[in-house]
Amino acid sequence: MTAEGPPISPSGFAALRARYDHLLGTERPAIVEIVSWAAGNGDRSENGDYIYGRKRMREIDRELTHLARRMKAVRVIDPARQGDKDRVWFGACVTIADEDDSKRMVTMVGDDEQDATHGLIGWSAPMARALRGAVVGDLRRVRLPGGEKEWEVIAIAYPEAQ
Repeated sequence: MTAEGPPISPSGFAALRARYDHLLGTERPAIVEIVSWAAGNGDRSENGDYIYGRKRMREIDRELTHLARRMKAVRVIDPARQGDKDRVWFGACVTIADEDDSKRMVTMVGDDEQDATHGLIGWSAPMARALRGAVVGDLRRVRLPGGEKEWEVIAIAYPEAQ
């Protein structure tokens, strides 16, 4: 973790860590065992278990490298400890309404945690960039792939400290 870098919530960092630990402690040893067994069966050029196992091991190693780099680069920010809770910052749960008065609730999370179907908007997404620093009542214009849209900030909430 660095002092500067892309933000991530404590739960998002824990998910990255859990994925890394699972790959390193469970999946990779299982694949190594399969590859070792398959290598002992003779001709490796037509051995499906060996070929698939080596391929899967490379995929796991690439993902482990990616996760290790991400965990070193990100900075963990606890949304409950944000100083100015009257504005939209990292971790804010924001209720917004568009021109048609259809309301939507989004939460500002790290890019590794984003899931638009559940209202989790990545910190570098266009909507998150437009909402940064907004207060209740602000109108923010967002340029989306479908065109430009204007949103009004209805409410801002942060999770409680535990």
